[in-house]
Amino acid sequence: MLLLACWPLWLTAAYANPFYAPPPPKEDAPVFSGDAELGFTHLSGNTNSQTLIGKTRLTWLTGKFTYSLRGEVRNVSKDNETSAEQYLVAGRERYELDGPHYLFGFARWEKDRFAGYDQQLSAIGGYGRQILENDTHTLSLEAGPGYRHDRLRDYDDERLMVTYTALDYRWEFSDYADIEQEMSLEYTDQNTTSRSLTALTARLNSKLSLRLSHEIKHNSQPPDDTSERTDSTTSASLLYRW
Repeated sequence: MLLLACWPLWLTAAYANPFYAPPPPKEDAPVFSGDAELGFTHLSGNTNSQTLIGKTRLTWLTGKFTYSLRGEVRNVSKDNETSAEQYLVAGRERYELDGPHYLFGFARWEKDRFAGYDQQLSAIGGYGRQILENDTHTLSLEAGPGYRHDRLRDYDDERLMVTYTALDYRWEFSDYADIEQEMSLEYTDQNTTSRSLTALTARLNSKLSLRLSHEIKHNSQPPDDTSERTDSTTSASLLYRW
């Protein structure tokens, strides 16, 4: 019910990361928080095109648990023809153990019109470790098993066991800016999916930031009707945190 209630918000804004773990909460962290990122470009004249990228994440704390819900939407059209259309919804929980250790679990639904899949549903859980955590650098690593259901357009569905690993690194090199590098790898006996996000965020005030990012998603063996194995997106957007 909560996923359905938040669906309109996810379709209008957003913050997302290939690394699915929410960061460890600080002692003064609010019980409920969120962020939204929105980028839009429109060209007219000799070239008529428009691009919309929206991402959002909601986070709340309950004891040793950190829960997050996130969503993404991407749409690119040129001369009134859609060339990219992607949607993603994911839910995540993190349970803090003693020391720099935690357990995690997440479920993710993806739909990419031009990736050869009608939709993909994944469920993954495992163990994570906070390698670094100070005022300047943070680094998390995590790994675990999972399951993925791929619904193909012209073939039978595939049900696959997944081996998952990921990292999340952040460098806050000033009071107003930071760089983050997030990567994840999902291995199955059919293919390997890797994701990468590199982002530079500059804070304009306590709520609003400017964000430059480059995202890469690579599928080692996509469906036969897919022309490319790698999708990349470079974007500039506004990020709002509350």
